[in-house]
Amino acid sequence: MTTPTEQPDQATVHCVLMRGGTSKGLYFHEADLPVPGPTRDALLVRLMGSPDPLQVDGLGGSRPITSKLAIIAPSERDDADIDYTFGQVEIERAVVHYSGNCGNISVGVGPFAIDEGLVKAVEPTTPVRIHNTNSGVVMTAHVPVHLGRARVLGDFAIPGVPGTGAEIVMDWSHSVGAKTGKLLPTGEVVEKIDLDGGAAVRATICDAGNPTVWVPAADVGLDGSELADRINRDTVLIETAREIRGKAAERIGLCADWRRVDEQSPGLPMVGFVSEPAGYPTLNGTFAQAVNMDLRVRLLFMDRLHESISGTASICLAAASRIPRSVVNSVIARSEGDTLLIGHPSGITPAKVVTRTVPQWPSVSFEMLGFSRTARRLMDSTAYYPRADA
Repeated sequence: MTTPTEQPDQATVHCVLMRGGTSKGLYFHEADLPVPGPTRDALLVRLMGSPDPLQVDGLGGSRPITSKLAIIAPSERDDADIDYTFGQVEIERAVVHYSGNCGNISVGVGPFAIDEGLVKAVEPTTPVRIHNTNSGVVMTAHVPVHLGRARVLGDFAIPGVPGTGAEIVMDWSHSVGAKTGKLLPTGEVVEKIDLDGGAAVRATICDAGNPTVWVPAADVGLDGSELADRINRDTVLIETAREIRGKAAERIGLCADWRRVDEQSPGLPMVGFVSEPAGYPTLNGTFAQAVNMDLRVRLLFMDRLHESISGTASICLAAASRIPRSVVNSVIARSEGDTLLIGHPSGITPAKVVTRTVPQWPSVSFEMLGFSRTARRLMDSTAYYPRADA
């Protein structure tokens, strides 16, 4: 008689299902996976249930924010405790992308490392230095700890996640220029992107956290308060955003032909449409008040509206907000203080940004770029996959 973890037709691998911020993904010990390459990717795709729009035969949740993974190992670097590789599994194609990082999934790395014994727990807060192998950036997670484990309960709330949890502070101040080497990769604060249909948009291409193209919402016919049912069904808008993304990617060297951006630079740069503060109904039926935000943003990721805002995009948005005359700076309600209040489809989320003036262009340096999120271990599991697919 076989044990519950032994099946003649299926093999197994250990993983932890975690929510990090407003995303959800599978967290693995690198030692439990094949070495990087096609065999590993085939396994990860199969576990997630791709290619299938519902991912019904796997552990994915049929949306980009629930089709993510983290691969974690002790780091040999002197400035890091953990090596962390982020993977974005496509839903309708059998592909894993490693081109960028995910701020929300990053939030779960510190708690995972503590709970799995990779980092010694120190109360009340354990700093975990995380080396992201995708970008080479080292970020620090400040994880609340209780009785030797990452604390889950707390009073910190984030839009897009029910209830409250323990606040994890993420410091990304070393992520400026992570992909391109420059805060403003083209050397321009604002530039014009000409579209094939004859129109043009203004854009600030900024690299902090992850490269993102910031465009005034009005330049693409948006008010700035739209939700998924309006944006995701607008095929013209989605194609326009893809063209903007592709032409920006071409300018900063992430792809050779903007028309092939989905193949050559999937996911990056992201595209965000920004506008001045205004009240709007959120995805969960509450109402976001203009007085409580500094701007509105609608972020497109993997050709659909992000239900909130990715962690890396919030880092980039905060950085761009402090660059004089940038597209983001021109719409914010205020540019002083150390917090940027971001209005997104699920509500309002703060990002931390502490700057100092420097003589070098563009006259700003960052002492702190960060955000707070919560995370929770959902399941410690043995995942199954058919041996024929191994």
